[in-house]
Amino acid sequence: MKKVIYYMFLMLICTQMKAQKDFQGMAVYESKTQAPKFEGMQGNRDITPEMQKNMEERMKKMLEKTFILNFDKSASIYKEEEKLESPGQQGGGMRIMLNSFMGGGGTFYKDVKNKLYTVDKEFMGKEFLVVDSLPKLNWKLEQETKQIGGYTCYKATAIKEASKTDFRNFRPKNNDDKKASGETKTNFEDNFEMPKEITVTAWYSPEIPVNQGPENYWGLPGLILEINDGKTTILCSKIVLNAKDKVEIKPSKKGKVISQKEYDETVIKKMEEFKEMNRGREGGPGGGPIMIRR
Repeated sequence: MKKVIYYMFLMLICTQMKAQKDFQGMAVYESKTQAPKFEGMQGNRDITPEMQKNMEERMKKMLEKTFILNFDKSASIYKEEEKLESPGQQGGGMRIMLNSFMGGGGTFYKDVKNKLYTVDKEFMGKEFLVVDSLPKLNWKLEQETKQIGGYTCYKATAIKEASKTDFRNFRPKNNDDKKASGETKTNFEDNFEMPKEITVTAWYSPEIPVNQGPENYWGLPGLILEINDGKTTILCSKIVLNAKDKVEIKPSKKGKVISQKEYDETVIKKMEEFKEMNRGREGGPGGGPIMIRR
């Protein structure tokens, strides 16, 4: 009798281990970034208020994206859902530029077991494979809760250093003093500033006990279903657990292997080159300032 109980217990453990090994989930996230508004485009008389409004609407749509997170107990891949542009739709070049300068990338792979991440990025026609340690945030767990898609979620907050190569972190400057003094000629980049730190608010659900989330967010006792940093909100719209068809969760291998610091230095160097080019155009036709507000 003891042997029968022992074997039943052993089978139960094996079944649980297999279930944990085979566990996999998929989450769909809708990402929206607050687009800047272009105000007083004095440098180009050909741009009408209607054209200005259309530009703002196009940028707003470009900053609305859908991502898919496939995850298991130890790793995940996070990738933008590919969408076909409607016939005659313009803005492909600007979309590529936004993907390069606004945190865009290919497959974002997170290995929470070994605390590593890999993401393939294309910048200025070159392919890079960023491989580095996962950033660890000092999460403060709150008691506040809310429902997201039928799951009970708990609030967590953290403060992180702003990435200098993610243009989503740019904040419009307050140019009221310049306006009051009558000063109007400013460079394009003079209308922006980069905060040193960003407050992040996350909502996670212990009902899905995985240490995962969108982008490079992780480290909470449950799947992160919503992230907000003040400019960008990423909200989960759909969850599927243990689907019949499994997805292979593995890092990308394309691109020149580079650390996050090296990649940032490459982007910042190119940004400086753009600034020098912009200074060279000052005073020329269409070279006037563009005021930008929230």
